[in-house]
Amino acid sequence: VKMYHAGTLGSQPDAIEQVRAGALEIGNFNLGPLGPIVPEANVVSLPFIFKDTDHMWRVLDGKAGDIINEGMTKFGLVPLAWYDAGARSFYNSKKPITKPADVAGMKVRVMNNDLYSGMISALGGNPSPMAFAEVYQSLKTGVVDGAENNYPSFESTGHFEVAPFYSNSQHLIIPETLCINADVYKSLSMEDQKILKEAAQESAMLQRKLWKEREVASKKKVEAGGSTVNEIPDKSGFQMAMKPVYEKYLSDNPGLKPLVEMIQNTP
Repeated sequence: VKMYHAGTLGSQPDAIEQVRAGALEIGNFNLGPLGPIVPEANVVSLPFIFKDTDHMWRVLDGKAGDIINEGMTKFGLVPLAWYDAGARSFYNSKKPITKPADVAGMKVRVMNNDLYSGMISALGGNPSPMAFAEVYQSLKTGVVDGAENNYPSFESTGHFEVAPFYSNSQHLIIPETLCINADVYKSLSMEDQKILKEAAQESAMLQRKLWKEREVASKKKVEAGGSTVNEIPDKSGFQMAMKPVYEKYLSDNPGLKPLVEMIQNTP
């Protein structure tokens, strides 16, 4: 297996299109940039739709996960496994965020997804969609005041050096998917398809274990580097602020309301 990582072949949207076209056989993608292509996958980008990571796994292992998988397959991508991508939280160069009003007026980098932009707008901030590779310099020069991501991304990119306030909002818990081009998958024998899926599932179990370890290490590193990390025990204000985001999404996508409700009602 020849691997290309760290944006070697372009942004995630670029790589998604390369897998769909068959220029790449397999890719690992966050569902954030995949959402604008696959409507069913975009549902997981609704803020606070998952109660916690365990809830997310229960959803993805159930009927809702099957519906998302079917949606991806329709667009030329066959899911092989779900990977952990942690919980996304806000960080910025100005101050700790403890309530929705703290985001008001901030320029916040988001992924190129209308739900992300809508989330920031609902909090009174100014969303700035941009490629991940551009974020460090944009934070350093003040093009944006903040961004949102998980601990490992915050640490590994050095964002904590230029935006030292990390507020554990956990507003989005979004998985990544390891997927293969549909035509390539169909060209494999039934036996090879089975072997590939089993290997992918094994890799997912290992990835989830390694991810948890990396989260702990990354948090320790950014705190040792001078970052201020604050918890937000009561997230109800943030959750209430997302009501118009849900209303607009369901108005624009009425056919996905049953899927949203299925996720919300999963115990």
